[in-house]
Amino acid sequence: MAKYVLGIDQSTQGTKALLFDEAGALCARADLPHRQIVNELGWVEHDPEEIYRNVIQVVKDVVEKAGIDKNEIAGVGISNQRETSVVFDEKGAPACNAIVWQDSRAAGLCEELEKQGAAELILQRTGIRLSPYFPAAKLSWILKECETAKELAASGKLHLGTVDTYLVYRLTGGAEYRTDYSNASRTQLFDIEKLAWDPEICALFGIPVQCLAEVTDSDGFYGETTFEGYLDRPVPIHGVMGDSHGALYGQGCVRTGMLKATYGTGSSVMMNAGTKPIRSAHGLVTSLAFRIDGQTVYCLEGNINYTGAVITWLKDDLGLIASAKETQELAQSASPLDTSYLVPAFSGLGAPYWNSEAKGILCGMTRTTGKAEIVRAALDCIAYQITDILKAMNEDTDGAVTELRTDGGPTGNAYLMQFQSDIAGMPVWVAATQELSGMGAAYAAGKSLGIYDMDRIFAEYKGSCYRPQMPEEEAAERYAGWKQAVEMICGK
Repeated sequence: MAKYVLGIDQSTQGTKALLFDEAGALCARADLPHRQIVNELGWVEHDPEEIYRNVIQVVKDVVEKAGIDKNEIAGVGISNQRETSVVFDEKGAPACNAIVWQDSRAAGLCEELEKQGAAELILQRTGIRLSPYFPAAKLSWILKECETAKELAASGKLHLGTVDTYLVYRLTGGAEYRTDYSNASRTQLFDIEKLAWDPEICALFGIPVQCLAEVTDSDGFYGETTFEGYLDRPVPIHGVMGDSHGALYGQGCVRTGMLKATYGTGSSVMMNAGTKPIRSAHGLVTSLAFRIDGQTVYCLEGNINYTGAVITWLKDDLGLIASAKETQELAQSASPLDTSYLVPAFSGLGAPYWNSEAKGILCGMTRTTGKAEIVRAALDCIAYQITDILKAMNEDTDGAVTELRTDGGPTGNAYLMQFQSDIAGMPVWVAATQELSGMGAAYAAGKSLGIYDMDRIFAEYKGSCYRPQMPEEEAAERYAGWKQAVEMICGK
């Protein structure tokens, strides 16, 4: 009987089920979107129940689409949108909507801790700069503002964490309350050197440390599931990773110095930093890449709030395009003399600036600036933001960055990938498949189950490569214009 590994990628915009065969090849994919709940204050939320229902449905859909016997599924790996924060009770019922990673409503809490002088302690212990981007502040806000959450805390029935914890809890019927090391390291509540929840940091945010999930290896055992009775027998969940960490592993970045960029709603640029943490002096975050085979691997990372979401903004909010596919041709048709820059600080700027108060700007326009030029500026800002991170990584690692591996939907845009290579000044590899997050988690599960030989799989990396074509002087001039545009909203 054939053995298949199921990957579930629960991302910001939707949920995918991915089916991989015994050779690690993607056989089928099914996905469903979920609502983006945004109010007049710019708060961004998801309904955890809707997400869970979609998980169950996409599993059914992918099995039907692939035409396989569902009993041939040997195990499951889960990747998840990381900083999105969920609070739920002992039955798995959410206390409120999940606060999405893009949401900066907890900025005031961070400002209070900054005034108390706690920022440096938090950075040293967790590797993360104090910011409303991370779950610690989001969960703290919920515990202060949500009456149901307060009641759960008082009764000792409080469960809280990231989306992986919620899904594992629900899929196992409440039998397993776990998170993996990669997700734990992104909460801003985890000591990345002691590899444990930090009671002092938890107290600063008002979060009961005893209410946090058990931290488990990224390729560890997370219980069994039948997907609400859909499968005839339970199968093990044997791999969990944050989506960016899953992509790092799926890209085969298992050696120190290798790095990837995931182009999604936002973007994560992540470098495998080896078995010892590298402390950034240039606005990056130090986290755990993953813990596999009992070995902890660290990473340097820069996070960007709006990359692919800029294309969604062009389509849904401005109505400039009907689909993302139009952007490549429009960008290529734009006037080469146009000097427009878009800085998409719709909810502040992430790494390396960490300015939650910054507002977006479209500048450098002339009377001849039109739709094509604005669309090109929107694509260019993605590459500029990625390059900001790459330059910071080079500063932190004495120039170790020599090439970039990429994944995510926007990497199918040939204009964007060539511009990325030109502005970054290095080869840019585009993975043959765009499903690297779910693939990484599925590979971790399949490896643990004895199905995959990862040395063989990683040796067979497939992808296309873009190399710099723009003159270095022109690339430097364009990047300098970007930095000037950022200075307009952030200051020097």
